[in-house]
Amino acid sequence: MSSTPRGVHQLSDDYVADYAALDPNAATHLGITGYDEDLTDFSPEGHESRAELTARAVRDIGAAEPADESERVAQAVFLERNGLSVEFHDAGLDLSSLNVIASPVQDLRQLFDLMPTETPEQWATVATRLAKVPAALAGLRASLAKAADRGVVSALRQVTRVAEQCDTWAGLSGGTSFFANLISGSDGLDNTLRTRLEAGANAAAQGYADLAVFLRDELAPKAPAKDAVGVDVYRLNSRYFTGARLDLQEAYEWGWAEFARIEAEMKEVANRIKPGATLAEAAAALDADPRYRLNGQDELRDWMQRLSDKALADMRGVHFDIPDPLMALDCRIAPPGGGVGAYYIGPTDDFSRPGAMWWSVPADREEFSTWRETTTVYHEGVPGHHLQIATAVHRADQLNRFQRLMCWVSGHGEGWALYAERLVRELGYLDDDGDLLGMLDGHLFRAARVIVDLGMHLELEIPAGTGFHEGERWTPDLGLEFMLTRTITDPAHVRDEIDRYLGWPGQAPSYKLGERLWLAARDEARTRHGDAFDLKAFHKQALDMGSMGLDTLRERLAQI
Repeated sequence: MSSTPRGVHQLSDDYVADYAALDPNAATHLGITGYDEDLTDFSPEGHESRAELTARAVRDIGAAEPADESERVAQAVFLERNGLSVEFHDAGLDLSSLNVIASPVQDLRQLFDLMPTETPEQWATVATRLAKVPAALAGLRASLAKAADRGVVSALRQVTRVAEQCDTWAGLSGGTSFFANLISGSDGLDNTLRTRLEAGANAAAQGYADLAVFLRDELAPKAPAKDAVGVDVYRLNSRYFTGARLDLQEAYEWGWAEFARIEAEMKEVANRIKPGATLAEAAAALDADPRYRLNGQDELRDWMQRLSDKALADMRGVHFDIPDPLMALDCRIAPPGGGVGAYYIGPTDDFSRPGAMWWSVPADREEFSTWRETTTVYHEGVPGHHLQIATAVHRADQLNRFQRLMCWVSGHGEGWALYAERLVRELGYLDDDGDLLGMLDGHLFRAARVIVDLGMHLELEIPAGTGFHEGERWTPDLGLEFMLTRTITDPAHVRDEIDRYLGWPGQAPSYKLGERLWLAARDEARTRHGDAFDLKAFHKQALDMGSMGLDTLRERLAQI
C-alpha cells in the first residue's frame, strides 16, 4: 500500500518540526514548545546533524511537484534559502561562526531573554537550561577549534571583541553576571529551586568566562589580523543576506550616488534647523533642545512604547489592515554586553508571546535624543519589522511554517523596514525637522554602510570626486574615519558598527539595497496600474507573501 507523497507545504512544515528538535535555541526563538529545557548542540556533530537534515530537505522539496502557485513560490523560497545553508556548511562557515552580533555566543545568551519566569515551574525550566550552558559552550569551543585546524577562523578583531562580551556576561567587567541578574527576580521560590538557580547561574557565568579564556589564549593566536574576507566569501554572504546575485561594483557605485543625494537633502534640513549650520552643528542644537531629550533608560523604554502604540492605532484601518493579534508590541531595554542598537524578535505562532522591540544601549548611558530615534521605532515596529514579520506569522492560511517562522532574508526584511521609514514621511509623520533630520541621518548611515562594507571587505578604491581619501583603498581605519566624519551618528555607535560590518560581511548593505528594490517595485506597479493603483492593497499583497530573497521578490512583485 503506497502512501500519498508529501507536498511542498507539508515537507516544509516537517522540516521546521525536525529542525526544532535539533536546534532547541531556535525552537525557543520561534515559539515551538517541547524543547524548553534543552540547548542547541554547537559541537561539530551537532552542526553536521543539522546540515544533513537541511540537505535532505533540499533534495526532497526540490523533487516535489508543486500542487499550486503557493507551493511553487514556497518551493522557490525554501530551495534558495536552504541551498545557501548547504553552501555555508560545505565552506565550514557554520563551524567557524563568530562575530560580535549574530553568532552562537550571542544566540545562547539572548535565549534567556525569551524564557517566561512567572511561575515556579518556569523558573525550574530556566534552572535546567542554565546548568546546560557550560556543555553547550564546550561544544562551541570544539567547533571553533576544528574550523581553526582547517584554517577557517574569524578575524582577530571579532575574536577579541566577542571575548569582551563574554567577560561582561560572566560578570568580569566590573558588574554582576548576566545570569546572576537573570535570577535576581526569583525571590519567593523554595530553597531547593533557589539553590538550583544559583548553581546554574554560576555555572553559566563560568562557562562564558572559560569561553573568553579560550578565545584569547587558543583562538586569537590562529586568527588572521586582516578583517577583509575577500570576494569569494563576500559573494556567498551577499547572496545569503540579499537573496540576489548582485553586481557588487554597481552596488558600490550606487551607494556613493545615494549617499550624495541624502547628504544634500540633509544640508537643506540642517539649514532650516539652524541657518548656516553644518550637519554636526544642527545635530548638536537638537541634542541640546529639551523637547527631544529623554533622561534614563526607563524613560526611553516608556517613550518607545507610547510612540509604538500610537503608530499601531493611527495606521490600523487607514494605511494597513492590522488584525487584532498584531496590536500587541512590547518595547524593552536589552541587557548590557551586546551590540548597540535596536532589534526586533517576532511573535510565536499562536501570538501567546507578542512581538518585541529591544533597544540595546550601554549600561551607563542615561541621556537620549528622540530626534535621532523616532524613525527607529517605526523601523522596528509599525510599519516596519513588526507589521512585516507578524503579518507573515498570522498568514497560516497561505504560508507554511517555514515561510512564517524560519524564513528571514535581510534584504527583504531590512529593506522593507527602511522603506517603512521613508513611507512614514510620505504619510505625514515626520513634519518636524528634527525628526526628519533623524530619519535622513539613518538613511545616510545605511548608504554609508553600502560604501564602507563593500569597500573594506573587497578593498575597493575610493573614487574621485568624493572628497574623501580619493584614490586610496578602503581599510577599517578609513571606514571608521568616514563614518565619524561624514555622518552624524553617535561616535560610540559608529565604533560598534564598524566591528559589526567586519564580522558580518554583506549584511549592512542589505538595508539600502533592499529598500531600493521595494521602491522600484512600487514604482513599477504604479506605472502598470495607473490611476487604479492602490498603495494599501500593494502593501497588503506584498506583506502577505512572507519573506523571500530579493530575486524571488522582484519576480513576485512584478505580478502585483
